[in-house]
Amino acid sequence: MYCPFCNEADTKVIDSRLIGEGQQVRRRRECLRCNERFSSFESAELGLPRVIKRDNTRSTFDQGKLRAGMLKALEKRPISSEQVEAIILRLVKKLRSSGEREISSRQLGEWVMEELCDLDPVAYVRFASVYRSFQDIQAFNQTIEQLKKDLSANKKQSNDVEIEKQ
Repeated sequence: MYCPFCNEADTKVIDSRLIGEGQQVRRRRECLRCNERFSSFESAELGLPRVIKRDNTRSTFDQGKLRAGMLKALEKRPISSEQVEAIILRLVKKLRSSGEREISSRQLGEWVMEELCDLDPVAYVRFASVYRSFQDIQAFNQTIEQLKKDLSANKKQSNDVEIEKQ
């Protein structure tokens, strides 16, 4: 690594520490020529698939856009930022493990809605209304009715499991 002060190529690592939940390494370095010290940061560059949008344009995956969309749906809901970050990490991991070079925004949106449905039904409906471009109140009603059916089916399944345990 070149020294940012004198542009010397020879620098030595004095200290290395993991930061960002082990996702990055911070290295303290010292220039062998001018003896100035500086920090460098190293992280693995893992390729995420490109996102194919509805108009067939392609763009790089943007965690910031994902976070912003989720936060908009979760506005004024009792959800912690840690829960949001955990969802984002799960989605990024799912994207990486998919092995695909490209993924449709539709698929990504469905994954987000699955996560939101489990986390907060109100946020799910909010996100779905924008994502699916609801045009009238009937679209909201259909989504809410389907959500009620899904939640009651899940509740029945968990009750059946409890009965089996007894």
